[in-house]
Amino acid sequence: MQELHDKRIVLGLSGGIACYKSAELVRRLIEQGATVDVVMTDAATHFITAVTMQALSGRPVFNDAWDPRIPNNMAHIDLSRGADVILIAPASADFMAKLAQGRADDLLSTLCLARACPLLVAPAMNREMWSAAPTQRNVAQLKHDGVSVLGPGSGQQACGETGDGRMLEALQILAELVAFFQPKLLQNKRVLITAGPTVEPIDPVRVITNRSSGKTGYALARAAFEAGAEVTLISGPTALPEPYGVPCIQVQTAQQMHEAVLSQIAGQDIFISVAAVADWRVTNVASDKIKKDPLAASSHTSNLEFSLNPDILATVAALPNAPWCVGFAAETERLSEFAQAKRLRKGIPMLIGNLAQHVMDAEHTTVSIFDEQGEHPLPTSAKQDVARMLIAAIAARLPQKT
Repeated sequence: MQELHDKRIVLGLSGGIACYKSAELVRRLIEQGATVDVVMTDAATHFITAVTMQALSGRPVFNDAWDPRIPNNMAHIDLSRGADVILIAPASADFMAKLAQGRADDLLSTLCLARACPLLVAPAMNREMWSAAPTQRNVAQLKHDGVSVLGPGSGQQACGETGDGRMLEALQILAELVAFFQPKLLQNKRVLITAGPTVEPIDPVRVITNRSSGKTGYALARAAFEAGAEVTLISGPTALPEPYGVPCIQVQTAQQMHEAVLSQIAGQDIFISVAAVADWRVTNVASDKIKKDPLAASSHTSNLEFSLNPDILATVAALPNAPWCVGFAAETERLSEFAQAKRLRKGIPMLIGNLAQHVMDAEHTTVSIFDEQGEHPLPTSAKQDVARMLIAAIAARLPQKT
């Protein structure tokens, strides 16, 4: 799935050691189907060569405002026309000052001023430079002018100091860029999502759990972030990296997930319950590992006793001023019948259902939306594409506040 297919990006590099990250960024952009034109300031060429950037982008690199390769000698016009976005990464303190002041004394600053497309900047500088009052004034001015500021990150810097000012990593910038092109269907909405399995201990080394990779829940968290929402993810154990831009609360058991949800639910506009929560927990958890050896002291605890876990979705749906709730149902048969019955039983307006045996551990999925109008199947697609379809469906059904 190439998420930047048919996108043309002008990538500008200003002077800074973070130019080394721009090489990785170009590679990632190309992998996602983008066409990348690289423009470098003279200062940038001291940190990375134009040859490197040309080899990675597969296209000529531009540095000179008087470049004779441009027939009309107007590189500052030709390069920006037809571009979907201009991205400056790294954006130094000096270059951001140029942008804020409207200066145009080299090719990159001139094409930014003459652009007919959005401008994004990824700051990269020392922590003191970032926090300096002039830099913060320039950042505020750029945002006021409609420029999107990506980051910066925080951590160890090339100068040996630690703090804010690091350029975001290539994959983080890629996530920001993909999100930039997605419609902001949930702008200013707060969304709480549960994902993954829960695990219920039997003894210190054994658990009961549900089969769940967490991929659909994580994809929904990313899609909601891309749609402009403030997203919080509560996740059981998975092998997945946390979605960029989404705070994640890690839990183990159903009771821990229940407590985490209730601690976060106030002020949420939407609650999406994707997690495969264990219905039952063991009440007589053994303090020591249960042994198969009949002579072992713990062998008598092998008769397990169970009690029901709290129903997280039903609890949230029954709250006063409850958020708009979405449930999930993984069935193995009679999907339409069981999914609609579950939706009505939980008292929720929308439920997403699928047949577990067809999608378990797969990269693609097939789901149907169930609401009071009936069943609405979605086409089989990659889980991230399905997640974006589902976010669009949720946004379309979300009641408008008056």
